[in-house]
Amino acid sequence: WEVFIKVPEIIILVPSLLGLKGNLEMTLASRLSTEANLGHMDDSKEQWSMIIGNLTLVQCQAIVVGLLSAVVAVVMVAITQQEFSLSHTLLLCSSSIITSSIASLLLGCITAAVIVVSRCFKINPDNVATPIAASLGDITSLALLSWVASMLYNANEKFSWIAPIIIGCYILAIPFWVFIAKKNKYTHSVLYTGWTPVILAMLISTLAGLILDILMAKFKDLAVYQPVINGVGGNLVSVQASRLSTELHKNNELGTLPPAARICISPLDAFFSKQQYAVTAQVLMLIVVPGHVIFVYTIRFFKEGSASPSTLFVSSYLTAALVQVAILLYLAYVITYYFWSQNVDPDNSTIPYLTALGDFLGVMLLGMTFEFIYLVGDKQLPT
Repeated sequence: WEVFIKVPEIIILVPSLLGLKGNLEMTLASRLSTEANLGHMDDSKEQWSMIIGNLTLVQCQAIVVGLLSAVVAVVMVAITQQEFSLSHTLLLCSSSIITSSIASLLLGCITAAVIVVSRCFKINPDNVATPIAASLGDITSLALLSWVASMLYNANEKFSWIAPIIIGCYILAIPFWVFIAKKNKYTHSVLYTGWTPVILAMLISTLAGLILDILMAKFKDLAVYQPVINGVGGNLVSVQASRLSTELHKNNELGTLPPAARICISPLDAFFSKQQYAVTAQVLMLIVVPGHVIFVYTIRFFKEGSASPSTLFVSSYLTAALVQVAILLYLAYVITYYFWSQNVDPDNSTIPYLTALGDFLGVMLLGMTFEFIYLVGDKQLPT
C-alpha cells in the first residue's frame, strides 16, 4: 500500500486500532456474555434493548478513541521526529475515525449475533464470542485502515476538503450516540465509568505502535509478525478474563471476593492449582505453540516462497509468544480480582488493559527476538 510508504505515521496507528477490538468489541463481548450467562438476555425485549444500547455506546467510544489515537500518533511523531504535516494529520484522523467506527459497528453486530446464537445452542458465549470478536477485529481493522487511508490519500490532491468534513461530521454525531446510550439502562453507568480503561489502553497501544515504528527501521518484516503475536495473545487472555468475570458475577456480590480468594497469588497457583482458572490457563497455554507454528510457517511460505524458517528463529519466536501469554494469563487473574474487590465491573475494565499490555509485551518481545537472531547471525532472519 503506497499510503503506508508516503505517510509512515499510519504504522503507529496499527496497534492502537487493532487494540480497539480489546478496548471495545471484546469488552462488549464480555459484557453481553456475562448477561447471557446470568439469563438476562432470555427475554427478547430486554435482549434487543441491551444490544442496541451497547452498540450505541461502542459507536460513541469508537469515534472518540479513534480520533484520540490519531492525535496521539501525530504528537508522538512531532516530538520524536520533529516533523508535522497538516495534510498527514487530517488523513490520519479521518482514516482512524472511519476505520474504528465501521469496524466497531460490524464487529459489534457480529458479536451480538454470536452470543444470541450461542445461548440458543447452550454454548458458553465466553468461549466463543471474545475470540471471534478478536480474530475478525484484526483483519477487519487492517483491511479497513488500508483501504480507507488509500482512498483518502488518492482523493486528497483534488479534494482536500474531504478529510476535514469527515472529521467534523463524526464529531457532530457524538452527542446523538451519547444521548441514546445515556437513556439506556444497560449502558447508562458504563457511559460515565468506561472511558478510563479505554483511553489508557489506547495510550499504551499507541506507545507500542511507536516502538514498532522504531523497530521497523531495522527489521522491516517485523510488522508481519506483530498482528499475529499480539492477536493470539489478546484472543487467549480475553477468554480467561471473560470466564473469570462471569464466574465472579454468578457467585458473588460486586466488591466481595470468594471465600479464601486472594488478589495476588503466586504464578504457580495461577497455572497449577486445582481451581478452574488454573485449568483454563493450562488449556490456553497448550494452544499457543501449535497456533503460532501454523502462523509462522504460513507467513514464511507466502513471504519467502519457502516453508522452512530456521529452527533458531521458530524456537525463539515461540519462546517469546509463550512468555507473553503466560504473563497475560497471570495478570488476567490479578487485574480481574482487583477490579472486583474495588467495586469495578471487570467486564468493562479488564480486557482493555490486558490487550493493551499484550500489544506492548508482544512488540517488545518480538523486537528482542529479532535482535537476538540478528546478533547470533542467523542467515534466515526475516529483514
